[in-house]
Amino acid sequence: MPWWTWIVIWIALVALSLLFYVLLGIRLFRQFMATVKDLGAAGEKLGHLAPALPEADAALGAGAEQPGSAIFASPARMRHDYHTSKSSRREDRRQRRVQRRTDRGQPQSLGDLDFT
Repeated sequence: MPWWTWIVIWIALVALSLLFYVLLGIRLFRQFMATVKDLGAAGEKLGHLAPALPEADAALGAGAEQPGSAIFASPARMRHDYHTSKSSRREDRRQRRVQRRTDRGQPQSLGDLDFT
């Protein structure tokens, strides 16, 4: 084969590879634009929820503590909160246990009865 046929073959291979890369780039660009469009639609959907957030912030600022305030709280306050929530959870479990036993017709334990 003459030398110029090799050059023609290489030129054809390079042209085909460039064509492949251009088509691949177009496909990737279209997929990227579809993703951006979907993200924009999701942003529009979530944008309607934004007015509800300041009301929640106002409710938090009125009486409840801000999230993350435990870092600056005193150890005595955190101990009190821990024991209060622990006793609340214990009482909730006791109430569920009493209700479950009442529903099943089982006898109640003396510790479960509320004498107050």
